Amino acid sequence: MSKKSVRLHPGDILAGVTVALVLIPQALAYATLAGVPAGRGLFAAALAPLAAALFASSPYLATGPTALTSLLTFGALSAIAVPASSDYVLLAALLAFLVGVMRIVMGLVRAGPIAYLMSRPVMLGFTAGAAVVIVASQIPAVVGATASGGNPLLAALGVLRDPGSWKAEAIPVAIATALLIAGGKRVHHLFPGILAAVVLALGFTALVGYEGAVLGDIGSGLPTISLALPWGSLRELLAPALVIALVGFAEPASIARRYSILDRLRWDPNRELIGQGAANLLSGLGGGFPVGGSLSRTALARDAGARTRISGATTGLVVLLFLPFVTVLETLPVAVLAAAIIVTVSDLVQVPRFRDYYRYARLQFAVALATFLLTVILAPHIERAVIIGILLAILAHLWRELHLSIPAWRDGDVLHLAPKGVLYFASAPGLEDAFGKLLGEHPSANGLNLHLGGLGRVDLTGALALRGLMDDAREAGFEVELSDVPPQAKKIIARVVDNSA
Repeated sequence: MSKKSVRLHPGDILAGVTVALVLIPQALAYATLAGVPAGRGLFAAALAPLAAALFASSPYLATGPTALTSLLTFGALSAIAVPASSDYVLLAALLAFLVGVMRIVMGLVRAGPIAYLMSRPVMLGFTAGAAVVIVASQIPAVVGATASGGNPLLAALGVLRDPGSWKAEAIPVAIATALLIAGGKRVHHLFPGILAAVVLALGFTALVGYEGAVLGDIGSGLPTISLALPWGSLRELLAPALVIALVGFAEPASIARRYSILDRLRWDPNRELIGQGAANLLSGLGGGFPVGGSLSRTALARDAGARTRISGATTGLVVLLFLPFVTVLETLPVAVLAAAIIVTVSDLVQVPRFRDYYRYARLQFAVALATFLLTVILAPHIERAVIIGILLAILAHLWRELHLSIPAWRDGDVLHLAPKGVLYFASAPGLEDAFGKLLGEHPSANGLNLHLGGLGRVDLTGALALRGLMDDAREAGFEVELSDVPPQAKKIIARVVDNSA
């Protein structure tokens, strides 16, 4: 970004404050989703935007706790520590630190394009599956019940089958919250529905009383920067940290890239990696947990008038200033936060896009559906579904490229082959098979013309296979000719085949 782009714009302060008012209750909610005490969500919400503002490429990207990253955190840590315990809190901080270091390193080595590693079908299936898991995890809180651990869907079904465990007070509070947040969007896109729900719920509990579950002791005070982390668990957290570093960056990268196009601004993914890395690094050192970029808060910041990265810094500063007064939220019904999470993530289930993929490309639809099902089945360890989904996408790509389309015909005494696709180690045998089949049909032919204009790429194995085919044809008495060698393949063809068009 240029120096001009980071000068204070009048809308930055207003946007920063507006986002902070929404972020505070969301941070509390996402902290519980991540399995850490609610107050730790505010630590992450205060520190992450401040750090990201120093390096970010996007002027709008709202950094802080998100539903997806929180669920990934819970999946990574719930198997090795008791959620909300002191050990768990320290592990979450170390996890954020590792995610930060990995993203900073990837940004410094200019690995920003790694954000494209997750194909759209994988992202579609994963985010939809994660949304279902998140909604299921909040159902017990909505009805005021306590769920057992394990798969959130099974836990939610267990609660729904036992109405006797419900707290009647929680359900209307959750419904009212959902209606207020969803309805507020219809009134005006800047309407802070979650803030209004929190204020009204606090007023309700103060005036009428509330017997359901509330946040309780949140703690107060400012975060302390410390390196006193459980370094002995470093090896256990490297793999999940890498998954979160990659998967968690795909979402903010998509958000920042979209708005850069809409506003015709240059966006640097490598710089954004460093910014998101710094946000996680400081969140970890300050006792928080892994963070990411929020689509809803980014849209809010942009619509509220944000024009530079100062809006993000303002958001972090407002949350930081609020920390000494956080005890005012201790009587907030947990059902309010659960309903807010459900409404927020409901947009991640995009059924029309599944339908489109089914119409456009059945193989890619299968990848999306498989990733969705794996995310739901493997929950809370959804990071495993991501890894499998990426592997499925790669296998689908290799399968698609495995077979060349090879139109073949005879013109006089000359056989013509026109391979289309990618000529590489896996598809090269198809070219030899096509020639053998055509030769069997026309044994009297004495010429071979290979039309290469339809090839997108040729690797070394493909070029060697092409040379072998030509050598065999010449030895069999054929006159061989290459036609329409594509520009991108001329170098490898000239080097290996020693013949160019």
